[in-house]
Order: sequence, then C-alpha cells, then structure tokens
Amino acid sequence: MDCPLMAHPLSSLTSGAISSPFTQLRKLLAGVPPGHERPIELTIGEPREAMPDFIQEKLNQATALYGKYPPIRGAEDARNAIAEWLTRRYSLPRASVDAEREVLMLSGSREGLFFACLPAVGRKEVQGQPAILMCNPYYSAYVAGAIAVGAEPVYLNATRATGFLPDLDEIAQDQALLARTVALFINSPSNPQGTVADRNYILRALELARAHDFMLFLDECYSEIYTEAAPIGGLEVAAATPDRFRNLIVFNSLSKRSNLPGLRSGFCAGDASFIEAYGEVRNMCAPTVPLPVQHASAAIWRDEGHVERSREAYREKFLIADRVLGDRYGYIRPAGGFCLWLDMSQFGGGAQAAVTLWQRAGVKVIPGSFLAQTGRDGTNPGADYVRVAMVQDAQTIQEALERTSSVLR
Repeated sequence: MDCPLMAHPLSSLTSGAISSPFTQLRKLLAGVPPGHERPIELTIGEPREAMPDFIQEKLNQATALYGKYPPIRGAEDARNAIAEWLTRRYSLPRASVDAEREVLMLSGSREGLFFACLPAVGRKEVQGQPAILMCNPYYSAYVAGAIAVGAEPVYLNATRATGFLPDLDEIAQDQALLARTVALFINSPSNPQGTVADRNYILRALELARAHDFMLFLDECYSEIYTEAAPIGGLEVAAATPDRFRNLIVFNSLSKRSNLPGLRSGFCAGDASFIEAYGEVRNMCAPTVPLPVQHASAAIWRDEGHVERSREAYREKFLIADRVLGDRYGYIRPAGGFCLWLDMSQFGGGAQAAVTLWQRAGVKVIPGSFLAQTGRDGTNPGADYVRVAMVQDAQTIQEALERTSSVLR
C-alpha cells in the first residue's frame, strides 16, 4: 500500500500560502502606474534619520577584528554596554542585569526572534502539536519561526476593541491551548498600531507564561520612538517580581533606535536558563555579529544624543499628521513606533485603498491585511487598514498625507 504524501510544515512558506507583505504588495500593484510624477514610498519601516556620526570611526578602530570569529554570545564590552543601557533605560537596580548570563548578541532582532522558537519548542513537553501564540497583526519572523519548528501559529487578533493588543483574558480561558503553548510573541510598542502595553498588561502576560511554563517573547524594537512617555519594558516589570526574568525574553536592536537597519546588530535579554540553551542552539546554526560591528554597537548603546534627535524629528512628523489628518481615517497619534494605522473601511478596505492611493496619488502604503492572518474569530484584523511608515523627511510626509487626504475624501 502506498503511503499518503504529506506536505512539510514549511510548505506554507515555500508555496507562498504565507508570504512577505512586500511580496504581496508587489503583486497587488503589478501593472498599476503611479498617479504622480514623484511617487512617495511609505511601506518599508526603514528609518531615514541621521545615523550616529561616530559609527565609521568606531568600525575603523576595530578593522583588524574582521580576522577573528565572533563569540556567539557577544563580546564582553558589547554585552556590558547593553546591560548598562537596559539598567539606565528602565531604572533597574545597579548591576541587576547579568551581562554574562542574561544578555545575548543578535544579528539584528529579526533572526533572533526566528531562532528563539527552536529552544522554546524544545524546553516544554506537550501533548499534540506545540502552539506559538502571536499578536495579529504580527511581524513575519514570528510566524516563520513557528512554522519552521513545526508549531501551530495561533493568531491573537489585536483590534480597536482590544486596545490593539491581544486579549489576555480570552487566552486565559483556553486551558487546552495554554497546555500546548511554548511561546507567546507580543510587540510593544506594537507594529503597526503603535500601542504600548502598560505594566499590568505585561505582568498579566508574564503570569500566564509562568503559570503554564511557556516563554514570553517581548519584541521591543520600537521602544525608543515615542513622542510623550517612554514605553515601559518587560525587564522593568519582571525585575519587581520574586522570579525576576524567569520565562521572559526581550528583544531589541539598533535598527530603529539608532537608524542603523543595515548594521544588523541587536540583542535579547532575560531568563538566564533560556539564554544558556539559546546560546547553545545559536552556536550550531545561527549567524554571529562581526566584532567590529560589536565594537561600534557598544559605543552606540552608550550614546543617547542621536536617539533624542531622532525622537524630535519623529515628533515633528506626528505633529504634521495631527494637523493634516485630524480625526479622519480613525487617526490617533501612536504612543510608540513610527507608523500610522489608518482605517480605510469607507474606501473599500485596506487593499483597495492602497491601490487607489498608488494609482491616483503616487503614495505607496501597505494594506493591513498583508500584515496579518485570519484570526481565531474568522476575521483578518488588518482588512480595513493601511500602514503608513513615517520614515521620510517632514516635508515629504506632509506632501504624502496631503495627497492622501485629497484623494480619499
């Protein structure tokens, strides 16, 4: 008897059933000419503000280190700089972050988020298929990581009704799901909505993780982009609990904070036992950060001047959005991050609005449905929205929003 053929879990990625939002956008706009002689690109979250002016000097100082293999956990000075930054940023007790045991260098946070699924699925025995829960809309690395380790990606809709964060009380009621959950991904500030999880929310998520022994992965890569109060962090909340960082890992990088997406330098920090296991996994298969990059990164984490200047530039752009958009499209200035999440339900939904804006105004945005999947309630929480990345200069942002307002009336 012939055995039935079974698709590998990765087939949903390789077949295109789940694909990058940018791949989907290229297909959507294929053959559609821009409706303006000067198109404006607002899709990719690639910061355009000034990089630290000392970066080239720091890289040049360590050129000889390209001749050495980087330590998988990160160079001592780089890990110390990260631990110092975490302590300052989140007002933690001095020396409360152990740079040796609780910090791990990453080649940007994206690969770190992906590879973290490997030790997460291996640390907890479950009956049936492991589950990895994630906010929906999500960052693509979450779902790719879940699928790669054979876990079920469970999409937790984050809507206006839930404050644009997953409903933790709803999750808490599903004991069968929690029993097979190995990780929960939450990003705060959230991308694309810009919501910041408060202390009680993070504590509730951490309590769930500890009660059911899964890992809470907090993606905090937008933590340094805000216009009013600095977002609270996961380590800040966890440090005040008796178990400190148990079951918690936070992720961050220099891409958004320091306008260095091409440097590929980030970190994760938290639960020492998880960091130990994760370091062993990474020692076999994950990328390392070149030592000159680590040398420069240490200096960058120790400098706040360039970060403050970037925040001021984003503040100016959000003031423009306040003025041009007002209360149209459900606009609310985000508490964190650099994206707008605009309601296009009256214009045929996010995908139709994206085509209209490109075709009539030459403004390119991402349909929200491309950043999400159908959730447990049968709906795609991004279907009515578009994401606008506020990464161009202030004058270009003003022109883009004015074009948008003139076309979508």
